[in-house]
Amino acid sequence: MAIEIKVPDIGADEVEVTEIMVKVGDTVEAEQSLITVEGDKASMEVPSPQAGVVKEIIIAVGDKVETDKLIMIFDSAESAVEAAPAEEPAAIALSSRMAESEPVASAAMNVHVPDIGGDEVEVTEVMVKVGDAVAAEQSLITVEGDKASMEVPAPFAGIVKDIQIKVGDKVKTDSMIMVFEVAGAAPAPVASAAAPAAEPEKAAAPVIASRSFAEEDKNDFAENSAYVHATPVIRRLAREFGVNLAKVKGTGRKGRVLREDVQAYVKDAVKRAESAPASAGGGLPGMLPWPKVDFSKFGEIEEVELGRIQKISGANLSRNWVMIPHVTQFDETDITEVENFRKQQNQEAEKKQLGVKITPLVFIMKAVAKALEEMPRFNSSISEDGQKLTLKKYINIGVAVDTPNGLVVPVFRDVNKKGIIELSRELTEISKKARAGKLTASDMQGGCFTISSLGGIGGTAFTPIVNAPEVAILGVSRSSMKPVWNGKEFVPRLMLPLSLSFDHRVIDGADGARFITFINHAMSDIRRLVM
Repeated sequence: MAIEIKVPDIGADEVEVTEIMVKVGDTVEAEQSLITVEGDKASMEVPSPQAGVVKEIIIAVGDKVETDKLIMIFDSAESAVEAAPAEEPAAIALSSRMAESEPVASAAMNVHVPDIGGDEVEVTEVMVKVGDAVAAEQSLITVEGDKASMEVPAPFAGIVKDIQIKVGDKVKTDSMIMVFEVAGAAPAPVASAAAPAAEPEKAAAPVIASRSFAEEDKNDFAENSAYVHATPVIRRLAREFGVNLAKVKGTGRKGRVLREDVQAYVKDAVKRAESAPASAGGGLPGMLPWPKVDFSKFGEIEEVELGRIQKISGANLSRNWVMIPHVTQFDETDITEVENFRKQQNQEAEKKQLGVKITPLVFIMKAVAKALEEMPRFNSSISEDGQKLTLKKYINIGVAVDTPNGLVVPVFRDVNKKGIIELSRELTEISKKARAGKLTASDMQGGCFTISSLGGIGGTAFTPIVNAPEVAILGVSRSSMKPVWNGKEFVPRLMLPLSLSFDHRVIDGADGARFITFINHAMSDIRRLVM
């Protein structure tokens, strides 16, 4: 009798099929996993609601499914048992001939890459080693092509006798990857002839399963996370972070490691690294160890202790770079008119003996403040669990200051409410305080956005690292005169390079482009800053 298998209530509108875990003809038990699906926030397995034999698979990897979607058709287990006696005599006869003509000794069998639907793929992970006992359908290697990553399963059970490939090799359909030692199968069919057809299956299945799990429990080869329950997508994510999946506790069904598990592990590793700054140079727990090199073998060396600020900022920068998905938008803004206005104002300030010097940075601070008012998502912070934003109604801007002891970021409060002269005076005072090492903790708290200016040093562009819990940072490089086409001719204009890095979880690329374009317009016309 044909039985329709549908997606149960998975609590999501639509999810993508990332793995099909059975094939046509497989005998499936109730609650055995059939497919893996992945939504925006989690990956999960869809179990079989009942036992049966897979007659037809309706979906394919990459398809979108939802609750109550038909995915497979089963023949009931009873139908399969009823069909078995008709074939039993031939099977018994064949088994008898095999028992008479073949020895029971094991034989070497080659394992090839199945049809993977691509010309050539790269081996990114070898999940077994020589001597391992492997069950049928157990994953052997992970391969990665231009569009996807997938695992290659064992076509039959056996013991790994030889591995023909290594990580980095290129393979394709029918490439030989391993040699298995497979035990002779003659005795098992002979024993089945003395009992009803259904009973040997029930008796044999637990023995095979228990032997497979026992081997996995005893095997301590965790270098490639071979015995961790995770999809290829999660394995690739772990490789990008340098995380050994064997050390990550899976919270998914049957202990499957989910995307959230890897992210939580990295967050925890960063917190532990922050609580022990002295070990920050040794790498984060679970990640690749820092290379140990005796540099004195190659020539004369000198060891210099890092300063206190460098040790603290190093741990923060490592956390921010690992945990925040950075995108950097580069552009140039025409500051010719602003620069002329700045020089004019400095001359007037000098005549009035105001004791203040206006720098280009204060105009950038005012432009950023205007942009934050127009686009409030840039003036926000994302919660630790990534589920909500805190939008700030104040505008405090941090400015990175280079000091003899390292980089510090004092915060200038209510920039949107202050004028150019007031900001210039405050910038001068705070910069002197920073270089003298007299900044207090409150001087560096409460920032909404950071500006890092290297204009006084040089360079044309760089990628500033977002200063968490902020969501964006603006890098400023050295300005230079360039020929710019005005529609009729090339004219010399003073162009300032800008580099905007932002947290892609909060800000998409289009808004990033709008933000930096807004700053460009504000900087090119001084009237926009005073309106």
